[in-house]
Amino acid sequence: MEHRAFIALGSNLGDRVAMIEQACKEMDRSGKIRVLRTSSLWETKAMYVLDQDKFVNGVCEVETSLSPIELLDQLQAIENAMGRAKVVDKGPRNIDLDILLYDEQTFTNERLQIPHRLMLEREFVLRPLCQLIPDRSLPPHAALPAGSLQYHLSNLPKLDDPLSPMTPLAPSLPSITADHSSRETRIMSILNLTPDSFSDGGKNFSISSSALAQTIRSHIAAGATILDLGGQSTRPGAPQVSSSEEISRVVPAVTLIGSLPEAKDVATSIDTYRASVAEAAIKAGAHIINDVSAGLMDDNMLPTVAKLGCTVCLMHMRGTPETMNKLAHYPDGVVETVGRELLERVRAAEAAGIRRWRIILDPGIGFAKTQEHNLKLLRRMGDLRKFPGLQGFPWLVGTSRKAFVGRITGVKEARERTWGTAAAVAAAIQGGADIVRVHDVEEMGKVAKMADAVWRV
Repeated sequence: MEHRAFIALGSNLGDRVAMIEQACKEMDRSGKIRVLRTSSLWETKAMYVLDQDKFVNGVCEVETSLSPIELLDQLQAIENAMGRAKVVDKGPRNIDLDILLYDEQTFTNERLQIPHRLMLEREFVLRPLCQLIPDRSLPPHAALPAGSLQYHLSNLPKLDDPLSPMTPLAPSLPSITADHSSRETRIMSILNLTPDSFSDGGKNFSISSSALAQTIRSHIAAGATILDLGGQSTRPGAPQVSSSEEISRVVPAVTLIGSLPEAKDVATSIDTYRASVAEAAIKAGAHIINDVSAGLMDDNMLPTVAKLGCTVCLMHMRGTPETMNKLAHYPDGVVETVGRELLERVRAAEAAGIRRWRIILDPGIGFAKTQEHNLKLLRRMGDLRKFPGLQGFPWLVGTSRKAFVGRITGVKEARERTWGTAAAVAAAIQGGADIVRVHDVEEMGKVAKMADAVWRV
């Protein structure tokens, strides 16, 4: 018989996110526990024993045939195999796995109490649980106060520094904290490696490695902390190259970035909808997959990203770049529909094994959208961020040099759409965007700094 359980995940030693991800993998590898969904991760101050580093905490929902004590034994075996040494009770540990809930059962002995006896006083437990099961109440026979998990969370004392979910980009970069009011907007610079880019005429195609290195250095010096490499154009009508051709364009650039001292604190993103390209690039040293189709154009993409364990950006699009402009119909409203359809892609990603803390979302400005749709999404980014089921995710917005900017400003030449792009970038940041994807790195970096000073306080 299969049972549903919720396991608390925690670490405050070493690479904390990597430890939690390894523990999830070990649960899946055991053959006795299957991770179904994960919450976001939150960085929290230690409780009880205060003289220790901050923890990273989350929760996973699992399916298991094990009894509660057998499940505890298996989790402790994973902790031991990962090198946990418990020196001080509630003290530092590289991995901590606790059973919070198990079906609707209560269970008590000298080793285990379900529901976990301290869960209602811990925001770092209740908040991730409420992300997964907000309306669930504790078992009726539990020796704990009645009420839904959301009720108990709402009754905790308010923190001076509210918790914010974190999304890792690269090992050397601070994670995105999407709900933190004073976060800095990240600048993602566009580095097209195609001969047919709409915006730069293929200026980076087939150039020497030294020339490309200079371009990369200039983007980093101008403020880019994410470099987004593209080897296949997604503009309408662009010819489709083979996977091997796309790989031949992006992988050498990934290797080059990895060799540059100036890029040690930069994340490398790959703009691709092909799983084979994603795998080759991540194995070469890239950190993020930026998929305009959110896994819809290659059935292997989401399982591949899950296997690779990297961060992925899921963008809203309909159809393909060739057909998308015919599919810009949103009778229920563009914000509501984009939210609903992105939630479907989040669920597909979770079902494939991608952890929630590894997901970034993108509303897909210009993809299967009319000018008015684009403007409405920019106006209502705040509503999209609050869409039920999408709260806590970071958002990437790409408006740079796009056609609707040119139409509104009357500028035909893409490279001259800087002023219109600047206004759109500021609007995206005001709406809560965490990353802006841009061509004009220095100029948009200044726009982002000003917008952050106005709205990120």
